[in-house]
Parts: sequence; structure tokens; C-alpha cells
Amino acid sequence: MALAAPAQAQEIAALDTGLMGSVLSSAFRFLTPRTLEAHSSRTFSIWGLDGLTAIDPSITMTEPPHGPKDPAMLRLSIGQNELTQLREPGDNDMGEWIRAIVSIMDSAWRASPALRNAGRDALLQSFFDELFNHLDPYSRYVAPAPAGNDRANRTGDIAGVGLSLARDNGTLVVAAINANGPAWAAGANIGQKLLAVDGRSTRNQDPATVESWLGGAAGSKVKLLLADPGHHGAVMRLERQIVPPQTVFASMHDHVAVMRIASFSSDTAEELSQNIDQALQDKKLTGLIFDLRGDRGGVLQQAVTATALVLDQGIAVVTKGRDPKSNHVWAVQGGDMTHGLPIIALVDGRTASAAEIMAASLSDHRRAVVIGSATLGKGLVQAVGQMPDGGELFVTWSRVIAPLGWPLQGLGVTPQICTSRGALAVDQQLQSLSQGKLLDAETLRASRELRFPVSVSRILDIRRHCPAALGTDADLDTAALILHRPESYKAALSAMPDDMDDASP
Repeated sequence: MALAAPAQAQEIAALDTGLMGSVLSSAFRFLTPRTLEAHSSRTFSIWGLDGLTAIDPSITMTEPPHGPKDPAMLRLSIGQNELTQLREPGDNDMGEWIRAIVSIMDSAWRASPALRNAGRDALLQSFFDELFNHLDPYSRYVAPAPAGNDRANRTGDIAGVGLSLARDNGTLVVAAINANGPAWAAGANIGQKLLAVDGRSTRNQDPATVESWLGGAAGSKVKLLLADPGHHGAVMRLERQIVPPQTVFASMHDHVAVMRIASFSSDTAEELSQNIDQALQDKKLTGLIFDLRGDRGGVLQQAVTATALVLDQGIAVVTKGRDPKSNHVWAVQGGDMTHGLPIIALVDGRTASAAEIMAASLSDHRRAVVIGSATLGKGLVQAVGQMPDGGELFVTWSRVIAPLGWPLQGLGVTPQICTSRGALAVDQQLQSLSQGKLLDAETLRASRELRFPVSVSRILDIRRHCPAALGTDADLDTAALILHRPESYKAALSAMPDDMDDASP
């Protein structure tokens, strides 16, 4: 009669080695041709396997000493106990390295309760975290659940009515309305009280909970009870739609159109076009302010398309990488829909990526005056790969080069008018502009003369002249002032250097 397996062994859930191998194989095939610098399968594997120790510190991966004619070995141990020892494949034998990784992970999984408690997703996450720690700050692996949420946010795949809610003295009110959604089309207004959803009272509910009630299958119906302050409620019947996330928020101030661009997603350029078109109905329109403060970026193509709305022609940005497919000159032509209307671009220390590309392009082409502080300096572009487990791999594959030939990475955009040094410094700059001179012209020119590669010390030397900071109301005040002083605006634009090097590859 066969003996039963020990109870402890029966309780150990098997690692899905097939899926692990599939994810790792897809990841290595995606990584290998795209990273900015070439790395072997062996290098990726050794880096990533250190992630086991991040979950269970008792795990060690070592390479025992060997002679010149002896094969290199990998030894996996927990504490003083050796679990397995494998012969290292050839440096670029991707298939064999994947099999070695999966075998090592499976052995560690069986022996380590910490790994099993963490779970498969954590095991993969830790592997990729350690691997990408050796590359750059932006390459990363995103596990299936958050990756699905990110995809929905980028593409607007969540059906709803386009309302955001906030609490006001114990009741829920409409805090924002997405111009792309059904609530906007039906005439909902900011400040209205939301009393019930499908007959369900919102009393004592938090905004997030009620917003979840508003979501549902695309095409399904929802009934809202809305009330203006001081009035009885009225029923609004809406059909849920897949609502692209609103990214452009416009307002008018003294014949100046302010357009806050929160991020660059699939419809940002179209939203911006619609808002500019609406602003142009004001026959006394003095200028536009593109508020890019806090904009962490998004889709590069949308930044280029948005820039093309106000730029007649020219290079918006250049990307350069090791993979030939990453090398691209993003040129625009077709016409400025504002016909040369003055533009201010507001930036701060959180302005990043696609938002920096837009600010740099408008600045380099003398199409906008940039006001604020040094931006974040994210000048690396990621390619996104879908993994078999539903996760996503973001791999940096190109560097961003501005139209005048300077690299965005690390440096960021140096504004023509710096507001992060305080009110006195702003007053001095405005006074200088009134006399036709840009006070920081030398720093501005130095920033545009930089070429990759550039030392960190040189970057820091330039950035210290306008330290990165959070935007304030002073930015908007300064922008409005410049737009109402045409000669100061022209002086700030003319201080930009002429074309330097051809930025094309």
C-alpha cells in the first residue's frame, strides 16, 4: 500500500511554471532589441534572479569559483542548504536561460514559504524590479491588475456618465463634468446636488462609492436625481458611454484663454483643438495660456499633434535609440489655427515627458514664452509590450532630442521667465523685459547648446539658475501680464537662440 504524502507537501500550491516561462520569454524577446544599451540574456537573468532575495533574504544566488576550462555554475541556497545547482547556458542562449530561471524559481518556491505567501505576481514583479534597477528609472513591469486599470485610463474603456463628485456640508455635489460624456450633453451643471442614483439615496455615502454606482455596461441606463441649490430635485436619465478621460480644462480671464492640460491621452489634441476653436470666438482674445504644470505626460504622438495645432511647420521632436524603429523625426505642418496668437506655456517641477516635449517645441520655435521653473527632465521614451499574463512591460528605447538639438533627459526645459526664485526676481525679470532684454538669456542659451552626452554636473549648473518648484498663482499672474505687454512678449521670444544644429538623426 502506498504511503500518503506528508500533509505539508500536499498544502504547497504548485508554481505555474508554464505561464512563468511564457511571460519571461516574451519579456526577453521584447527587451533584447530595444534597450538603449545592448545586454545579454545572461545579464538580464543574473540581474533579475536577485529579486528572489528581495522577497526572502535567506535565499542566495552564487556563482561558485571555476577554472578556465570548467563550466560556470549557478547555485541556489536557502541559508546553509543548497537547493539546486545549474550549469550556465551561453550568454545569449535565451531559451536555455529562460528554462534556468524557471527551474530556479520553482525550486525556490517549493522551499520558501515567504515566496509562496507573496505569490506568483510578486515573484515576477520582484524579478523585473531588480532587472530594471540596472537600466533606468522608467523601465518597469506592471502586474496584470494595475496594468488593466492603466489601459482603461489611457483609452477610456470604462463606461459611465462623465461626472466627478465631492462632499459639500454632508451632501454630494457635482465637482467636475467630462465634456466628452453624456452628463455634459444632457445639461448637468457643476455644483448641483446628486440626491439619488437609480432611486438609491446618496445620503451619508462617500463620493467614490457613488461614482462606482454611476459606472456600468456601455449602453445601460442610469437615472440621476439632481437638484440645483435651493430647488427640488429633477430626474435626469442617461445612457452610460465609454467616456475618454478629459484632459483639457479651459477657462477665460480678461480675454485670455487658459487651457490646463492635465495629461496627454488618446483624445487630448482633439480636446485642445475644440477649446482653442471656442476661445477664438472671442474677437478680443489677447492670447492663450497652456498650463502644463503638474502634467506628467502620456502619449508622445498626442503631444506632437497638440503642438501642431499652433505651429505652422517644423520639427516638433526627435527620438533616437538603438532599435531602428525608435529613431524618428516628428515633423509638423499644416498651419497654426490661431494665426500667430501669443502663447504662454506654464511649467513647473512636475511637468514631465510629453508635456516637456510640447513646451520645448513651442519654445525652440519661438512660438511660446515658457514661464515657471525647470521641469522634471524625463527625456526617455518607453515602448509598451503586452505580456501573456495580462501585465505590461515598459522599456525605455529612445532618447528625446528637442528641435534645437538638446537632450531633455535630466536637463528638462529651462523657462524664459523663472518664477521659482521669488517675487523680487520676477519683478527684476519683468523690468528687464520692459527694456527689451531677457535677464536670463545666457542661461537659456547655455541650456539649448547642450548635446548628448552631457555631464550631471553641467546639468545641475544650469538647473540651479531656475530651481524646480511647484507652480503658484504667481505663474498665471506673470503670464497674463506678459500677454498684455506685447513688447515684453516679443523680447522674451527673440531671446531664444536661432537654429543651432540639425536635430535630425
